[in-house]
Amino acid sequence: MSTSTAPTEAPAPRVTAPTAPPRKVRGRGERGPLASLASHGVLTLASLVAVFPVAWLVYLSLGPDKDDYLHPGRIWSKMTFDNYAFVLQHTNFFDWLKSSLIVSLGTTVIGVLIAATTGYAVSRMRFPGYKKLMWVLLVTQMFPIAVLIVPMYQILSKLQLIDNYFGLILVYCSTAVPYCAWLLKGYFDTIPFEIDEAGRVDGLSPFGTFFRLILPLARPGLAVAGFYSFITAFGEVAFASTFMLSDTKYTFAVGLQSFVSEHDAQRNLMAATAVLVAIPVSAFFYLVQKNLVTGLTAGGTKG
Repeated sequence: MSTSTAPTEAPAPRVTAPTAPPRKVRGRGERGPLASLASHGVLTLASLVAVFPVAWLVYLSLGPDKDDYLHPGRIWSKMTFDNYAFVLQHTNFFDWLKSSLIVSLGTTVIGVLIAATTGYAVSRMRFPGYKKLMWVLLVTQMFPIAVLIVPMYQILSKLQLIDNYFGLILVYCSTAVPYCAWLLKGYFDTIPFEIDEAGRVDGLSPFGTFFRLILPLARPGLAVAGFYSFITAFGEVAFASTFMLSDTKYTFAVGLQSFVSEHDAQRNLMAATAVLVAIPVSAFFYLVQKNLVTGLTAGGTKG
């Protein structure tokens, strides 16, 4: 008796549905495509708004006529550098540059030195009235310039400092020192007190500790204070036009006024001078820009 076995069919392969790729989970703080596009668009627009006035000033400075600002479209076909040549050759531009640099750098050095010592003393020492001292410095910023001009003029006149660089530097220091002292006091508070103690253990005097240990660590804060003092002195008009009487001792801000009279305004020359004025400020900003952000943020973290 023969037995036959029927061939068994192979099992059909299982068909699996394609699996969807795992959904990417967005991390905290990670922007989506639309949010990134919107933020870049806003930043681009803000950059254009910030750059446009500067570009417009440069464009107007290339117009040969004083009334070209009324018809800016005509400047494109007749651009020239004659305005810059006239300002450099036929005005007291270099005297204004010398006066501005003397006053601005003098205010920066003297003002930052006084502010640094004041801020360090209030940050580290607990003498009677140290809190009131800082509040008094803050109150001095509340007085308008118009109120201060007359008494300051009388004081400088008695000291024979009218039409004198040093007198104007002292006036600017009275404005820059209170703000810079508050700024540096906050920055010195972020420096550990153990560094002062280590300096004293090594035999340094309080002044030695301050100049050799603390000031190098406070470089970002000093950069911010120096930049503020420089800009304040470089662009101020009211004090400079009142206390400086000689045309050769005018600062840039006052020298620009010589292009405007009662019946005439040479706006093309003003624009060219303003562009030239921006060069020293831009150079100073470039030198301290690495420390500006650090100094501005660290000064407000404590104290």
